[in-house]
Amino acid sequence: MSLPSVPIEDSYRTDISNVANDFYIPVLAKAVQYDRAVGYFTSTSLELVARGVDGLRTNGGKIRLVAGPLLSPDDVEDIRRGYEYRAIVARAVARAVAPETLDARAAKKLGTLGKLIADGVLEIKIAVVANTNGLGIYHEKIGVVTDYEGNTVAFTGSLNETRAAMEDNFESIEVFTSWTPGDARRVRRIEENFAALWEGKTQRLEVLEFPNEAEEHLRELAARMAKADSDASARQDRERRREEASKYGWASTPEEIELREYQKDAITKWLQAGACGIFEMATGTGKTITALAALDQIGRQLRARSSSLVTVIVVPLLDLVEQWSQELNRFGVVPVKCRDSVTTWRAQANNAIAGLRPGQAITLVVTNKTFGSAAFQDVLSSVGNELLLIADEAHHLGADHYRSGLPDNAPWRLALSATPERWFDDEGTEALRSYFGETLIGLGLKDAIELGALTRYQYRPVLVPLTDEEAAHYTILTGKIGALYGQVKGARGRARDDAEAQLGQLLNKRAKVLGHAEGKIAALRDEVSKRRELPFQLVYCAEGGRPKEDDPMGGERQVDQALALLGNQLGMRVHAYTSQESKQERRNLLESFGAGDLEALVSMRCLDEGVDLPDARIAYMLASSSNPRQFIQRRGRILRRASGKTAAEVIDFVAVPPQDQELFETERNLFRREMQRFVEFAKHSENYGEALSELRDLREYYELMDV
Repeated sequence: MSLPSVPIEDSYRTDISNVANDFYIPVLAKAVQYDRAVGYFTSTSLELVARGVDGLRTNGGKIRLVAGPLLSPDDVEDIRRGYEYRAIVARAVARAVAPETLDARAAKKLGTLGKLIADGVLEIKIAVVANTNGLGIYHEKIGVVTDYEGNTVAFTGSLNETRAAMEDNFESIEVFTSWTPGDARRVRRIEENFAALWEGKTQRLEVLEFPNEAEEHLRELAARMAKADSDASARQDRERRREEASKYGWASTPEEIELREYQKDAITKWLQAGACGIFEMATGTGKTITALAALDQIGRQLRARSSSLVTVIVVPLLDLVEQWSQELNRFGVVPVKCRDSVTTWRAQANNAIAGLRPGQAITLVVTNKTFGSAAFQDVLSSVGNELLLIADEAHHLGADHYRSGLPDNAPWRLALSATPERWFDDEGTEALRSYFGETLIGLGLKDAIELGALTRYQYRPVLVPLTDEEAAHYTILTGKIGALYGQVKGARGRARDDAEAQLGQLLNKRAKVLGHAEGKIAALRDEVSKRRELPFQLVYCAEGGRPKEDDPMGGERQVDQALALLGNQLGMRVHAYTSQESKQERRNLLESFGAGDLEALVSMRCLDEGVDLPDARIAYMLASSSNPRQFIQRRGRILRRASGKTAAEVIDFVAVPPQDQELFETERNLFRREMQRFVEFAKHSENYGEALSELRDLREYYELMDV
């Protein structure tokens, strides 16, 4: 049957947003075997009768549904132009159930329809009205429900299959039952009408097969719904296991944490190595999370054997006790914090260890200082061989007074560090490797950036010449350093130790001259002015006051100069972040910085190691020691990923020493370390060539192009 290409009445035009909102299948009999229903092909009210539909499926029932399409204005216009209306109807129905157009609620309800189709419970056909005036709306409301004993309920009426009609509106519906005297004839008539409708024999109606594309959409929605239900069930099961584990002190990785492949690989290798080894991971790549996920994995194995576990996590700073404790809380563990006065933790730690039973776990977080104390070593001695030691920034424990306290009875050991090698201490480095084991993952900066674990960055060295006074002081110190080098080489025993001590003092004084170079504050003003409107800035200052030959106490502190510059002169919201601020104040400062209430933090040492500051985007390095660990830690602070952060910038202020040919060799040997730092910063930056070009003259003068 073809339809005439005549204008369609305006009253038949409808907005497509009304499609796929409501669908009602009445299920009235107690044990339904067969159900026929007529209504619009829509979905919301299905939830109102879901229990009945489930019962119908359980009892082997079937549903046949004839529905009328709702067309968009574009559909109406295409039919007016003479396009094949069957294809347009099929397009409209498929569009109404296209997964990409549905919100979560509609997708779930239509997924229920898809499940009924997939189970062979539901068949759908589409009816259209053909008349001389155009394409009319199929708006009939009849239905038949029959149980397996032949009892039939039939209905007809004005009730729309919508939530509003069933819950809010005033509607009417006539219901007839085959077992009621006088109703049987009406029931048979409605049954015959439906049979004719299903076979396409009703006058003025054309009944079309349900479009294949629309059916595929519904099946896809059903598959998505099944997966979502399965995922939800799995989440509930994991949460139940997590709560059970937490009740007995075991760590359990939270749902929101998704480990990267390199983290999973590190944990696997650690377990394969007998739960001993070193994770050498660039700062900011998730060492803490990796370690706690490893704790989760070993805990699962121990729980399966009804074993117990004491975990001791050793950290270098008080702030890190809090950070680790917060992360442990996320993993369902409430640790004993061993820090400050022994009276605040010893009894709690002793009681926890004494009360440990099979299938239970306890965790202690302890600072390096407390770890090395006699009180903590006494507590540690009461633990048997169910002990796991996790060392954060493990290089610290290579010092003689710490490594002597590393427990021999810990069968499981894990060291974490971006740079496990100790500066000028091969013996300490070897002792650490001997205790903890091999490096199981070596994730450097380049790999971390390429993997997306750290953000990309620009490196900009800024050369700052010394004043005449600074140059003179620097030259005197360099001469003394050169003379002491000779003494160190030729001395033995106590004389060598004394010479090395004097050499260290002179090197430190000379480093202060460079770090506190007067021109750095003016250079800082120029650089900050270029970025005045940008948020999340850090300034790393030299320690102490500006050195003076005639004043051992030194002059003004660089941190105070930087604060005055940024706060008073440039009008930025800025605060100091130093050891003078209390622990609580430092925590508040970090929160204010992350929230954007502070535009900059000016630090002296305290933002070096372990502090989590992912929002930082710009770092001004006014001073750094030649120890590579310090600048690696500082660089790591600025490269952590954060929401909305796509890149970072490091501005490194390089004090240029005087070029004295008489001291060339001494100066060259000393400056080599500084140049290694500059090149290390530059080589993984986005502007590698540009950064190195700024340093070319210095490298050529000192013949350090090989660095």
